[in-house]
Amino acid sequence: MSLVTPSQFLAELIALPSVNPAFLPKGDIRAGEHRIADYLAATAAKAGLDIEFQEVTPQRRNLLVRITPAGIVKQRILLAPHMDTVGEVEMPERLFSPELRGGRMYGRGACDTKGSVVAMLMALLTMATKGPRPKHTEIIFAGLIDEENSQLGSRSLAASGFKANLAIVGEPTQLKVVTAHKGDLWLRVQTRGKSAHGAKPHLGKNAVHLMAKIVDVIETEYSKDLKRKTHPLLGNATVNVGSIQGGTQPNIVPASCTISIDRRTLPHETVAGVLRELRCLFAKHGLRAVISNSKGAPAPSLETDPKLPLVKSFLETTGQTSSIGADFFCDAAILAASGIPSVVFGPGDIAQAHTDNEWISVAMLNQAVAQFMRFFQKQP
Repeated sequence: MSLVTPSQFLAELIALPSVNPAFLPKGDIRAGEHRIADYLAATAAKAGLDIEFQEVTPQRRNLLVRITPAGIVKQRILLAPHMDTVGEVEMPERLFSPELRGGRMYGRGACDTKGSVVAMLMALLTMATKGPRPKHTEIIFAGLIDEENSQLGSRSLAASGFKANLAIVGEPTQLKVVTAHKGDLWLRVQTRGKSAHGAKPHLGKNAVHLMAKIVDVIETEYSKDLKRKTHPLLGNATVNVGSIQGGTQPNIVPASCTISIDRRTLPHETVAGVLRELRCLFAKHGLRAVISNSKGAPAPSLETDPKLPLVKSFLETTGQTSSIGADFFCDAAILAASGIPSVVFGPGDIAQAHTDNEWISVAMLNQAVAQFMRFFQKQP
């Protein structure tokens, strides 16, 4: 089987829209990962690799591609990029028209994370067609669905009882091995007041005014307090008030107001602990509000020991003496929580992800393929 170049493979994937259905109206032809999954499955099958689909929701499936060793399986390595991309209703068609320009490949998903898909799968395809295969290491590529929304793909894989000695989760890390990333907690805070006619505001209680005090305390005092919570790879915990809704019209004193908060957590921080912090802070200032967790499923932080043998081996393969941390949340924490030691690694820069001019360096893409090949060839 003759293989295309990594950049050609990536161009083919960019031309297949795989926007997460959560971001588009029902029935939008650009939605879903099925086109990518089917294309990758057909490509892997031609190389003689074992293919398996794992249904997660109706019409949405994880793709598992397996390269079996010549002898008894003594260890398993999981390669886990996601197949979905972000998107919105009003997207220019050029996002799905790959363009190679100045050593860069442009298009939606180029770095987040179709570049990782290409690097990981091409390394497997090369090994399958040209050899040699490891004698005792099974390598499984898992194209996951839904990372950009609820991580249903990784949650389903973890819940299935799947086990591995190491998971390498594909994300744009500029080919730096990430062993820690922040968790993501979304909170809803609601204040209650009393409605009254706008001409008689003294007869009511303004919930928006109360919320304004709460927002100020969060963005000043609480934000300052979080700067003292630090991690050697992740820096400090953060908080952001992302939205606010209150009242109905100018001539009515608002009876309720709600804000949404994004709180990035560090390893060993818990949901209960964060809620306790905020309740104590509000009580200190005499502010009354109802706080609740609005995240549909837990999004914990990641912290993997870089001294684990396979992690250390991977670091050595990439020429790094130490690992780094990442601010963003991804599938790695979900897999790690199920007992699979996990790291994050892939070509591209997170700064380009989710942008209208998303791109990836072709040189870095080629380098990623080579690094994965070297790592596979080191395995027993």
